[in-house]
Amino acid sequence: MRQALSPQRTWWALAALTIAAVILLGLMVSLAVSIGEITIPLATTAKAVSNRLFGTAFELSRIHQGIIWDYRLSRALVAASAGASLALCGAILQALLRNPLAEPYVLGISAGASTGAVCIMISGFGYGILGLSSGAFIGAVAAFLLVGVLAAGAGGTSERIILCGVAGSQLFNALTSYIVTTSANAEQARGVLFWLLGSLSGVRWPDVYLSVPIAVIGFILCLAHVRALDAFAFGTDAAAALGVPVRRVQFTLLAVTAAMTASVVSMVGSIGFVGLVIPHAARFLVGPAHGRLLPATALGGALFMVGADIISRIIIPQQILPIGVVTALFGAPAFAIILYRVRRSA
Repeated sequence: MRQALSPQRTWWALAALTIAAVILLGLMVSLAVSIGEITIPLATTAKAVSNRLFGTAFELSRIHQGIIWDYRLSRALVAASAGASLALCGAILQALLRNPLAEPYVLGISAGASTGAVCIMISGFGYGILGLSSGAFIGAVAAFLLVGVLAAGAGGTSERIILCGVAGSQLFNALTSYIVTTSANAEQARGVLFWLLGSLSGVRWPDVYLSVPIAVIGFILCLAHVRALDAFAFGTDAAAALGVPVRRVQFTLLAVTAAMTASVVSMVGSIGFVGLVIPHAARFLVGPAHGRLLPATALGGALFMVGADIISRIIIPQQILPIGVVTALFGAPAFAIILYRVRRSA
């Protein structure tokens, strides 16, 4: 009898965990909107959102209305969607490569996207976020192809793929530094270097209209391949024996990963460790099955990024830290712990 009830209890526990995570995300977004140089009560935040969404007529200061709707809410929503996208990318790459250290930052995809976006920013080619996204996507694809070629020549093992990713990341970071140093004026160089550390300061509602749909579409596409991702845990040969179209699934998911990474980098810069830490935390909570892992990873990534954004605005009075600095402060120790665990289990 206990065994018969066990799966039902498990699903109830997962449903309760999901509901709690969604409620917590709503609270975190509300806090992100309320906290800043000007502290705004949560009730005022709710009234401002109600005025814009439902046409209510609560009396509010125009300053508060502008800060809440035009600046902080859009910033929080971009942070949540960017965190979900990066965390999903990490989970997908770890499954495809069967390596717990795989993520866009470590594999050089973020560095390649940064190089492509910086080329657009410095040259001025293209207009607005569309131009940056296109450049970032081209850079992300170029970085992944380079890492793939290097890894194939080095033997193609997962460990060597990670090493090739580190080499590719350094190469594209060097290219970015060269472009900024030789082609940008002083004002452009300052803006680019701050943006490369990860910054949500410039995001507005047009960025929300791009980042949220990309995160949702990417999440749906990843969910459509949960059975294939579970099969990849046994290797590509075993997945093929189970009827998985290996090459098609790999191409589709790698394209989704490149697109999500490029969209995030084009808006907020290169942010590391989200795709590495969050999937491992989600596996610890819900297990390795991707039907549960992917939703938990997306929610965890959104929570982590919104929390990092809040910390970046309050850790130093009257100053906003780049969000990439905050994620690195938490992610680097976690990276060391994961490395130690991988070495122990080897």
